[in-house]
Amino acid sequence: MRPLLLLPALLLCASAARAEPSCTDLIDRVTAATGATVAERSADFARFDAGENSSLTLSCGGVHPSSVGAQHRSDSPPEAYYELFAKAGQAVTGIGADTLREAAKRARDAAGRMRHSNVEAGGALVTCSTMKNDKGPLTLCAVIERADRS
Repeated sequence: MRPLLLLPALLLCASAARAEPSCTDLIDRVTAATGATVAERSADFARFDAGENSSLTLSCGGVHPSSVGAQHRSDSPPEAYYELFAKAGQAVTGIGADTLREAAKRARDAAGRMRHSNVEAGGALVTCSTMKNDKGPLTLCAVIERADRS
């Protein structure tokens, strides 16, 4: 009887163990592609320091779509922000950096007028938004995979 009770627990642990290497792999890819340093991580999330006024976030989906976002403390990010975003996005999705960079620029331009915008790019969704709070202006862009990895 005990072995039957242990089976669900073992399957749950095995599933969690399979998800972790996938996120670890994505974290390693983003780090290698961008030079950003991991500041915080969990089984399905990582936050990276990526230079002055910039950071990255990674949401690992396991069998579900993953996403990577770039944040910059300004309403007009420099070209380096788009380069960072494109490299991180390519590391996660495999979509060309040029495609992601141009999509982010288009989405950011539209977000400047509407606060939020989405652009299709190579089978993924690039979304950008702008906001202002007590810390000042903030630009956020993310690339979100469209299909499950299963």
